[in-house]
Amino acid sequence: MAASLLREISKDERERAIARSRRMYETDLISDLLTAEERGEIKGRAEGKAEGREEGKAEGVIKGREEERTRIMELLNQGLSLDEIKKRI
Repeated sequence: MAASLLREISKDERERAIARSRRMYETDLISDLLTAEERGEIKGRAEGKAEGREEGKAEGVIKGREEERTRIMELLNQGLSLDEIKKRI
């Protein structure tokens, strides 16, 4: 009887240890997944910001050129020569 009780207790302890190991493994997997997702989100945000800066620079250049073109056309319409326009720009 004592031997069978000891076996039953040992079996329960072993099963608890196995269950604890499984929970730890699952927790580690979830943690790894969340960490990978977080790293991906951080990388994605950084790439998005870099792309946004590049697009913003390009838009700024285009806008600047459009403004310069408009200014040149205004000066031409005023009857200024190319040399006079170059001096004013």
